[in-house]
Formats: sequence, structure tokens, C-alpha cells
Amino acid sequence: MDRYNAKVRDLVNAPFLSTFYYKTKEGKSRLTLRAWRWMSIIIINLAFFLSFFIDFQFLEGTLNGSRLLGFHMIDPFTALEIFVAEHEIHTNVIIGSVTLLVFYFIAGGKAYCSWVCPYGLLSEIGERIHQKLVRKKIIKERKHNPNIRFIFWAIFLVAAAVDGYLVFEVLNPIGIVSRAITYGWSLALVWVLIILALEIVYSRRAWCKYVCPVGTTYNMLGWVSLTKVQWDMDKCDHCGACLDACFEEHVLEFIKPKHDKERAKNGVTKQVVLNGDCTLCGRCFDVCHTDAYNYEFRLKDLV
Repeated sequence: MDRYNAKVRDLVNAPFLSTFYYKTKEGKSRLTLRAWRWMSIIIINLAFFLSFFIDFQFLEGTLNGSRLLGFHMIDPFTALEIFVAEHEIHTNVIIGSVTLLVFYFIAGGKAYCSWVCPYGLLSEIGERIHQKLVRKKIIKERKHNPNIRFIFWAIFLVAAAVDGYLVFEVLNPIGIVSRAITYGWSLALVWVLIILALEIVYSRRAWCKYVCPVGTTYNMLGWVSLTKVQWDMDKCDHCGACLDACFEEHVLEFIKPKHDKERAKNGVTKQVVLNGDCTLCGRCFDVCHTDAYNYEFRLKDLV
């Protein structure tokens, strides 16, 4: 993908494999952030697989609950489910969930969704198929209010409290895929394929955007996390490629030209993406021909 010379439409509609590399201004090929993210997802989940099958004992368990070199890690939403279902606080659950909360507070709340989650990788493939069908006018693009996910978040917690069982884990495609990678496939993968099919034919990345309570939990952390995507107004020419590439495009609403006068009035030239829905996936980086985006670590702003 030649983001410095290609037209915006060509960048957005670039062949899928070409989105894993780009040409620098000097003509050299480099991996895109999408490529690095996919490698991250594959390596992390491969570590789960190897730890179980060859007793590697490095990253044991699944994404719901695991041990890294013997140190417990528990998905924060899973920890909430356990608490409301059992009405009891377990020491290991507290340690494991706080560990991940601290890590993602530093690394960026929803970075989990784009750099770790194996279903996210499948969803990106489904998204590409969905976009192709939309361009051919075989299906229509359907968008909904992303705040609906908070309703699902509450429903799954209430269900756990009433039933005394982790109800969401029966439906959780992240857990299903993670367990399949570690322990072997099961019929539950059929449910994952149903979700993926709905995303392809109905709405772009609908599960991640409108339903998943795991991502919603990290969304809450994302608002205050230290690592953010930063946009530079002076470099941006408002081509719109980043808005097309971002599946959480509402987080980039502030970059639109209609806000430029207000920014100029206040002397603002750089802004960070504050919205907790930002997954720090870097897709805006990968299509930006003016290099208007970078990662900003905000610890210095809080000290």
C-alpha cells in the first residue's frame, strides 16, 4: 500500500493483503500497524496453545483467566461476573483483574480489543467482506447508537446476579475462540461463525461495536488511560481516509474541518482522542499520507 502517493479511494479500497505493509517516502517497504497487531494477537494466543500442549508454562489458561509466569490475570468483566454471581470477593480474582486494569490504564483501555482479542482478528476479515458487499450494493450499511452496548453490559451482569452463573461466557466469542485455540475446537465455534456472519451481512463489526461487554469495560478505562492517539491539525489536509478506515469513526469526529475555526481561536493544533472507544489499532496511522497521527503517552500531563 502506497499511502503517500495513492488516492484516498484507493487507500480505503486497497487489496486486503496490501494493508499489511506500506511504502515509505523513500520507497522502502515497512509493516503497517495492522501487521504488527495481527502478529501480537497470533503470538499471544500461540503462547496459550504452547503452554497447554507442550507444557511451556509461560502464558497458561485463556483470555478469561490466565497466569503469566505464575502470576494471575483475570479479565475485568469476568471478575465482575464472578462477584455478582457468587457475592464473594476472591483474592486471586482481585489480584488478576487489578493487574490487567493497571496494565491497560498504562497501555490504553481498548488496546485489548485490537492487540490481543482473537475474535477481533476474525472480525476484521468479516469487516473487509462486509465493506466489499456494501460497495457492490449487495447489502446496505447499518449503523446504530454505540451507547447501546452499555445496556448489554448491564443485562449480562444482571443475568449473572440472578442466575448465579456466568451467563455471558456461554455467548462470549472471545472466550470460545480462546478456549478453542488452547484446548481444541468445540461446537461452540458455530455460534462464533453465526456472529461473524451477522457482522458480514448486517452491520460492520456489530458485536464489537454494539454488544461486547468486555470491550465496554475497557471503554470505561480508556477515557482515563495514559496512552492515546494524537492528531496534528497542522499536518492534516482533511482527506477523510482515517474516518473511512476507523470502525469506531465517531471517536475522530473532532478532526472534521467544522471544528478548525474553534481550534484556531483557542490556539489548539494537536488533540488526543479522548473517547474510550478508541482501540489504538492505528488504522488511522496506516492510511494517513500526511503522518498526522502518532501515539502520545500522557503521564507527563498528569504529573
